[in-house]
Amino acid sequence: MSSSAPAPARTSPAEASSRPALTRDRDCLVAGVSTGLARHLGVKVWMVRALFLALVLCGGAGILLYAWCWTFMPWADGEGSPTRRMPVAWILFAPAVLGVLVVVFWRGGEELFVPVPSDASAVLVCATVALAAGSGVWATLIDRTDTARGPRHTAILRIASVLLLAVMFGLLLTRPVGSVALVLIPLAGLLAVLSSTLIPRWRELAGERVRRIREEQRSEMAAHLHDSVLQTLALIQNRAGASSEAARLARAQERELRAWLYDGDAPADSDLATDLRDYAGGLELDYPVRIEVVSAGLSTERASGELAAAAREAMLNAARHAAGEISVYIEGSATDVDVFVRDRGAGFRLDDVPSDRLGVRESIIGRMRRVGGAGTVRSDEKGTEVHLRLTTGPRGSTGPQPTPAQTEEDDRG
Repeated sequence: MSSSAPAPARTSPAEASSRPALTRDRDCLVAGVSTGLARHLGVKVWMVRALFLALVLCGGAGILLYAWCWTFMPWADGEGSPTRRMPVAWILFAPAVLGVLVVVFWRGGEELFVPVPSDASAVLVCATVALAAGSGVWATLIDRTDTARGPRHTAILRIASVLLLAVMFGLLLTRPVGSVALVLIPLAGLLAVLSSTLIPRWRELAGERVRRIREEQRSEMAAHLHDSVLQTLALIQNRAGASSEAARLARAQERELRAWLYDGDAPADSDLATDLRDYAGGLELDYPVRIEVVSAGLSTERASGELAAAAREAMLNAARHAAGEISVYIEGSATDVDVFVRDRGAGFRLDDVPSDRLGVRESIIGRMRRVGGAGTVRSDEKGTEVHLRLTTGPRGSTGPQPTPAQTEEDDRG
């Protein structure tokens, strides 16, 4: 009897492609390189860190590899600036202070560079200056955008680094040194720390220049398209009729083109008005309706809130049952946000709505009541109006509560 050994398992392309992306975590120890590589390779983090340390002993290859990964590995998806748990700037600053103290208190105040070899003096000065300058540069370029530290932490470390380098420069001027170049090393460190403050400003100016160029190009393109494509789309809507399929397609394309031209770089779901406009465009493709969304006043209400969900449900009900012209009016203030959804349908009677239909009762009226707002529905033979109000400021004054006399719950959804 012969037995054959099982064939070794092979990794399919699908399994290989499911490996996590090579990215750095936004909540990291220093730069997130070791954690990102470990997650991508499926190994322990300490193994990757040990590999970097071992490569440092091979002519500094570990430092070069770490710097290369730091430069080209992107951050993981998310919002906000990265946060580093290790205070790198202070870790660099502490040995720099120790180096200056060694210079000051060497052998009870005797001159440092006489009893020690010149090579050791140069190493001590270069290491101290590199650590102090690295602390100031790190705080300026890295910790400045860290949410756990901020500008105040950056200013303190930058000033401390400059003072430390100035003290080192003064000590070298009062000590007999073997080379004038050694005195200039602290000046190079001072120049590095002071010039690093110009890099964030240069980035801001470059970003502003790019935004200005984009705005100019967008304005030129908008002027050209407004005279050609947008007018053509508007003509198609007027000739075809508001409820025809050609008019709905033309209006959807006009909405997308205007949003691309005039909304700039703002995210599509940044606020309530933008979200409802996008939702209206989708409804116009599915139903024979024409929806106008108008916003007035200032509001901090986001598109992910309950008010937006209730407004979308009201718009969907109007598109399903009323068709034709639908208007959505958003009015915001410092304390309240009001949304009105009006259609010109035939209206309805509350008694005709089956009791098991809970769309408006729960998705609109009930949702607003649960978040401390109010929702009312008025309907007659001229149309239906849904009024939603949410108090966004102090809770001292709340919006009007619906009463049985004024709330006719259209449960058409």
